[in-house]
Amino acid sequence: MTQPSPHGLHHVTAIASDPQRTVDFYQGVLGLRLVKQTVNFDAPDTYHLYFGDEGGSPGTILTFFPAPGAPQGRHGAGQATTTGLAVPSGALGWWDERLRGLGVDVLAREQRDDEDVLALADPDGLRVELVASERGDAPPPWPDGPVPGEAAIRGLAHVTLTEHRLEPTAEHLTDRLGFTLVGERGDRVRFATGSGQAGQRVDVVVSPGAPKGLVAAGTVHHVAWRAPERATQERWRAALAEAGVDATPVVDRQYFTSIYFREPGGALFEIATDPPGFTTDETVATLGSGLRLPPWLEPHRERIAASLPELRLAGDAGADAVAAEEVSR
Repeated sequence: MTQPSPHGLHHVTAIASDPQRTVDFYQGVLGLRLVKQTVNFDAPDTYHLYFGDEGGSPGTILTFFPAPGAPQGRHGAGQATTTGLAVPSGALGWWDERLRGLGVDVLAREQRDDEDVLALADPDGLRVELVASERGDAPPPWPDGPVPGEAAIRGLAHVTLTEHRLEPTAEHLTDRLGFTLVGERGDRVRFATGSGQAGQRVDVVVSPGAPKGLVAAGTVHHVAWRAPERATQERWRAALAEAGVDATPVVDRQYFTSIYFREPGGALFEIATDPPGFTTDETVATLGSGLRLPPWLEPHRERIAASLPELRLAGDAGADAVAAEEVSR
């Protein structure tokens, strides 16, 4: 069976240790909109927070399981170790000044082939790169955020996997998932799908001596790739099974359906559908404004809400002031 080709990144999910600090950083500092407050459906005493563009478009989404007291993770092999976010060409100088002014841990600025990259760490140590790389399919940025439109994040650019060995992961990406090898630079190998623009790329960094990654606070939990609808997702699952890849049954995540599997190095992948999207239970105007639960958890709302810390949304009392206080701690 011929597998479908991926349509690019759908979302990236990471672990955090403080829900309020996560909101303050990703909405108040980076200017992403909080598009959904819900819970981890598999552990509903923990938030699942989604950030993205104004309407929560697939390909713009970063999500977090913020578990207070979560142990610190370890970046290493068998993990997605960096998440790239696309910003307009020429915007990195503005971002460099903003981030340093707010006390954010700016790690480096470098030229990587034809890309200008600003690397930083969030308050839990999650590695993020702002990449000056235009996205041809990018939706308009969130107009009410703290970042001006000419500098605003336009969605996911790429993810970087760290691996002990290249060959098993490269074979999986090309032969099982339909990516194409498009470039090599030192220990970094780039694969792409579609036209290869930002949002359709995955880099593999080969590091034989790297420690094995530990998924906990400050690390990526999984990377999700886009399927345009359920039928394509089912074809993916059948093709993976035929290739001997152990994929889960389809799981209902309320705003999309998902299957999960691991690439040979150990990183957890997901294939998520674009529909039904985040406006199934909220309007675009009210996205992220309150706790939303799927029907099967709604009867337990009172108990679940009591177990979650109250969130103060960035902007309620001045996004920059809140963000500056939080990220400098």
